[in-house]
Amino acid sequence: MPSDVSGQLPRIIPSVARLCLAEGQCDACPPSVSMASAGLTLPTTDTYSVPPTLNTVRLDNHHWVAYAPVVSVGPAVLNNAALALLRRFRRPRSPDAIVSAQSAMGREESVADAVSQMQRERLLVPHPCPAPSLVESPRTLIGWLHVTRACNLRCAYCYLDAAPEDMSPETGELAIHAIFRSAVKHGFSGIKLKYAGGEPTLAFPLVLRLHRRAARLAEEHALELDGVVISNGVNVTQDILDTMQAVGLRLAVSLDGLGAYHDCQRRLADGEGSSQATLQSIDRALSVGLTPDISVTVTARSLSGLPELIEWLLAHDLPFGLDFYRENNTSASRQDLRLDEQRLIVTMQTVFQVIESNLPRRSLLASLVDRTNLAWPHTRACSVGTSYMVIDTRGRIAKCQMDIDHTVTDVTADDPLTDVQASKTGIQNLPVDEKESCRECEWRYWCAGGCPLEAHRATGRWNTRSPYCSMYRALFPEVLRLEGLRMLKVEENVS
Repeated sequence: MPSDVSGQLPRIIPSVARLCLAEGQCDACPPSVSMASAGLTLPTTDTYSVPPTLNTVRLDNHHWVAYAPVVSVGPAVLNNAALALLRRFRRPRSPDAIVSAQSAMGREESVADAVSQMQRERLLVPHPCPAPSLVESPRTLIGWLHVTRACNLRCAYCYLDAAPEDMSPETGELAIHAIFRSAVKHGFSGIKLKYAGGEPTLAFPLVLRLHRRAARLAEEHALELDGVVISNGVNVTQDILDTMQAVGLRLAVSLDGLGAYHDCQRRLADGEGSSQATLQSIDRALSVGLTPDISVTVTARSLSGLPELIEWLLAHDLPFGLDFYRENNTSASRQDLRLDEQRLIVTMQTVFQVIESNLPRRSLLASLVDRTNLAWPHTRACSVGTSYMVIDTRGRIAKCQMDIDHTVTDVTADDPLTDVQASKTGIQNLPVDEKESCRECEWRYWCAGGCPLEAHRATGRWNTRSPYCSMYRALFPEVLRLEGLRMLKVEENVS
């Protein structure tokens, strides 16, 4: 319970504060939907109450983090007076009556502001509260360009076999135009291009050519353009970094651990470890002012080194995302990659302790627990099948890079995105409310059931939850507590 609040004005740090320098999910998978285009629609009434899923966790003697899965837009931080005010709505009440009762003490205005903030944060909801209606309108079309199958690594968990095959410039040009045709037709306001492989820096002249073409088309159609090179970091030379800076390309680098923890699953083609070269590339990027996003694949091999890696990433102020290992046809025989549920939970608790000792400026709501995103409500774990296209070296288009062999159209199609959205073959990325085991879960709009491909591999069904579900549920409350501590630290530093 909050301590004595006499004379204290209610104070709320809203969930928008969490977006301070937030990078969101790593670039290996497409994000679900931008916060600006997602929202829960609830009616306006005269009577409000706290949501049935409301949780409050003490942060210190004066502050609490509050969140309500299903309806809230994310965690908010409340001081003791604000929490006491919120708890007055455990029984349905009229906000006007609560505010008017404060007039004699001269607190009417501050209480009215606090109540309005609680309504915006969905910590107060109409009574009786109907089922929320989640509206999503993606504004960015994401294109994964598989510019080469060649790779200088032989990663233990990779879903593709390396091959000496590059996308031709002609196919690349057709791919760029196909993406822009669909973006214009569907009314997107922006395009994000992911240059991947294989190892895209081995075909960097093509990447540069395609991005310059995309920049001209973006200007012609008044579209925002974002481009990222998804690299293993081994071949990122100074010339490549300088060029990326010049044309506005971002960099994402895979780093699964320090030293042996990285090398045990990300080796060069000759069998040598790649960690040293990867760290050198990260250092070079930072030296020229290019901050790479770090993608971390967590397997049973690398799990023990995860706390040390997170400590290093925080010390270097690097944005990162954790991606739990997903078994595929190529890696299935390597049983030592499979994560044990209890061991993962225990290790993640140690990771959380490391983070609490060095809270970052960036929000980690979309970074810490695999394919989940606690930063805003969403109905799908990723954009596959809705606003995402994967184009292989031959110009064939698939829904997901991990299902790249199941193509549904190609770059000559008039509107390939419509073909992707209409396809009933291959991966089916259903809304979470259509997943039988997710419909009643209070966390469903923050995890969206996890990766559909992983769920299908484990169960043979598309309409079910991730095999990592119980791990998600065990870790989410601590992630939200950490976010509350981070928000409080950011607010105190600003003040």
